[in-house]
Amino acid sequence: MSEACARQASGAADCPCTYPGCPRHGNCCQCVAHHRAKDQLPACYFTAEQEKSFDRSVAFFLSCRKG
Repeated sequence: MSEACARQASGAADCPCTYPGCPRHGNCCQCVAHHRAKDQLPACYFTAEQEKSFDRSVAFFLSCRKG
């Protein structure tokens, strides 16, 4: 998936991903496709603190929602 997203530059400002050098930063379509293929969720599903763990698993997402 190397296609550029027409709105990638504007999406980059709102993208919560802090993974260094992420080639999908700001490109939501590529990001979602990448994480879906790995049975994961993208950074935008997590709080800023949770996102820093780089654990994108559904299990981690669900464990963060249990209270």
